[in-house]
Amino acid sequence: MTTLDQLSQNAACIEYELAWFNTILDQRIKLYFEDKQPTDDLLALFPPPELPDTDAPYATIVHQLQLQSAERLVLSLCLISHLKPHLLDTFFIRNQNLDRGYTEFGGLTGNSHSGFLPTCETAMFLLAADNLYARLQYDHIFQPQHSLFAQGILTLDYPHLNEPPLCAAINLSPEYRQRLITGQPYTPAFTPEFPAQAITTPLDWDDLVLDPTARQEIEHILAWAQNKELLMEQWQLKQRIKPGYRTLFYGPPGTGKTLTACLLGKKAGLPVFRVELSKILSKYIGETEKSLARLFDQAQYHDWILFFDEADSLFGKRIESQSSNDRAANQQVSYLLQRIEDYAGLVILATNLQSHLDSAFARRFQSMIRFPKPNAKQRLQLWQDTFMDKPFKVAKDIDLKELAHGYELTGGNIINVLHYACIKAVNRQPSIICTDDVIDGIQRELQKEGKLAGAANSNTWDSLPTNPKKNANRLTEKSLWLGPS
Repeated sequence: MTTLDQLSQNAACIEYELAWFNTILDQRIKLYFEDKQPTDDLLALFPPPELPDTDAPYATIVHQLQLQSAERLVLSLCLISHLKPHLLDTFFIRNQNLDRGYTEFGGLTGNSHSGFLPTCETAMFLLAADNLYARLQYDHIFQPQHSLFAQGILTLDYPHLNEPPLCAAINLSPEYRQRLITGQPYTPAFTPEFPAQAITTPLDWDDLVLDPTARQEIEHILAWAQNKELLMEQWQLKQRIKPGYRTLFYGPPGTGKTLTACLLGKKAGLPVFRVELSKILSKYIGETEKSLARLFDQAQYHDWILFFDEADSLFGKRIESQSSNDRAANQQVSYLLQRIEDYAGLVILATNLQSHLDSAFARRFQSMIRFPKPNAKQRLQLWQDTFMDKPFKVAKDIDLKELAHGYELTGGNIINVLHYACIKAVNRQPSIICTDDVIDGIQRELQKEGKLAGAANSNTWDSLPTNPKKNANRLTEKSLWLGPS
């Protein structure tokens, strides 16, 4: 966590940097309107300040990235919009001859931000003005492959692809804005522009209950995630195979597909981001592709595991192009398939219905893993992991073995039963989960899945494999517990 002392040091570092930027800006404007072309580079005449070797976030990042003078100037230009936007008001000077702003300054006007928003042309003006040789020299800085953009520090937003590339808005990424200003790590929030959300689990690898065949396949994926650099670089597999690993998880809801993705990330030390495909389809042609491009660019740099839930919503069998909407939908699918195939990290797609997937897409997977409903032995382990040795109290007459053999539930069902039973018991005196609570919870789960036809209008107790009436009213203060007292 950043301390107050670090924030103070950071403020001082940024003040030095912005004061230097202001000097460059003043000199460039002065020379430009005096029709003088400097014989020397302004960055050579006014080098950036030497930042102190401290743990201030700004100084630390500049040192780690080994930024040169021109790169620091561009970074400062983007940071100013967030800290001291008035420093860029100079660019609002109007060309009296044309009664408009100066083309050389570039820049955009925001929807709510009243300040000057820089473009690549703004940065190029500061670096080179209209010196053609200098402009050619600095042009490489504004290429997407430059480290400032490839590493996700700055972003380029091209409003119109058929316009000169230096018209692109140049922005400081939200991650580096937070890191440069506060030193705190940044986790992007789900938005239409960033259609993914970080997911985690408090459980550990040993808590994973899977079919033995599925477990073996998951161990195989983990081995790849933990050794991919060795495999691709040192063993030179990159000469023979495409980068990344693509796998499909399929099976009924509640069988552990999302949990497995989270645990793979936790075990491999990689963040997991769930992509909600059904929420990002845009009615505007090209918007979906732009959102996905931003997602994959960040994921590539940070080495995220991408988990596409309910993948059949977009990866289903493609329809014949009968209208512009059909063609746009197929174009979105094709773009996403290409990005997934080119992604160098781990991509997991999950679906309840394997049959809905396009066979042409299925060939792109390295593995397809079935998540079946757990058998009786696995269900017993799930019941024990969920109800035993927990802070809440459970009546001694709850027979977990009988529940495991009597009800074909998934892990997700059992978690829902726990949730229901705990709420039923929490206001009871004493606060004990009894058999009726558990059976009620099971009944609700079966009813949701349509396995208790007419349950609401019949004696549901008698329709269940066991009759919990015999267990009613057995609770006494002398009861024994499965859980700790």
